[in-house]
Amino acid sequence: MTMGSDMYRQQILDHYKNPRNYGELPEVTYSHAGENPMCGDEITVDVKLDDDEETIEHVAFRGDGCAISQASASMLSQKLQGMSVEEMQELDRDDVIDMLGVDISPMRVKCAVLAEKVVQDGADIYEGEKDLDKTTTEEDD
Repeated sequence: MTMGSDMYRQQILDHYKNPRNYGELPEVTYSHAGENPMCGDEITVDVKLDDDEETIEHVAFRGDGCAISQASASMLSQKLQGMSVEEMQELDRDDVIDMLGVDISPMRVKCAVLAEKVVQDGADIYEGEKDLDKTTTEEDD
């Protein structure tokens, strides 16, 4: 185990215990929920777009789940602010795992990418490209 991975583990614990942007936004452009049934993680993400409808102004999330899913949602809520919707849609599991900074076992990847999938599906629904009530990580198998 390297010192670097210890630092990232501390960061994940910090985001889990003190989540950033946790709660609801008073005004949202879209809100979407998702779950990882394997682990019991549930997250709802609120997104407020700037007046240009292309830039993410603010992100908040709420939910319950393991340290990885909640820390990932917290870190993502910070990373997405100021990003374009297009840039957000291009994020993939590797970006999320890199953001977390630790090796994640295959079983935990679904925990890590839940918030990313929820925010991306929410944007697709908002833009009329998808129609679903809730995102689930089960479709990844």
